Amino acid sequence: MSAAMLQLLWRSLLETLLMVGVSGLVAVLAGIPLGVALIVSERGGLVPFPLFNRVLGALVNATRSVPFVILMVAIVPLTRLVAGTSIGTTAAIVPLALAAIPFMARLAENALREIDPGLVVAARAMGASPLQVVLKIMLPEALPGLVAAVTVTLIGLIGYSAMAGAIGGGGLGDLGIRYGYQRFLPEVMAIVVVVLILLVQLIQSLSDWLVRRLSHR
Repeated sequence: MSAAMLQLLWRSLLETLLMVGVSGLVAVLAGIPLGVALIVSERGGLVPFPLFNRVLGALVNATRSVPFVILMVAIVPLTRLVAGTSIGTTAAIVPLALAAIPFMARLAENALREIDPGLVVAARAMGASPLQVVLKIMLPEALPGLVAAVTVTLIGLIGYSAMAGAIGGGGLGDLGIRYGYQRFLPEVMAIVVVVLILLVQLIQSLSDWLVRRLSHR
């Protein structure tokens, strides 16, 4: 592979890392609070609010059910408003984040649901407020599950970013399509696939190590 192609591969990798990193951060910052809201507002939760719970759950499910390619096209006006353009790496972050937020919310909800209910009951009996229970009991106890949820979200975003690259989002997906497919360079496509596999493996390995450490606190 030529030096120019190696430079292009490196730039594409950085673009993919930027897309996944920023959209993943947004998904975590918005998805975990949504997951908490779904848990505490359900019937029998810390702050029961069934109507709010049903509406929020319906919105999360509706967003999750839209295929990513359709979502990218459907929110082009929003993407232009936020990013100033509808193509390129920066623009791809908007639909990536929007797709990942409800996904992360449901994973966070499941992680929080695994907590021993007795801990919450005991904290409430000792006079802890709902906010204290969430911050001092629920989130710390669910931390290994939340780390695993973040990992699944990031790996999903890597796949989404490759799809975004195929329609003008930049990154490794764009490199694979433009050079590997359109210019008939199968070796470029193979390298892109290998890099994506290694990236996923690295994230999963780091996550597994961190989950083991947190599970043996």
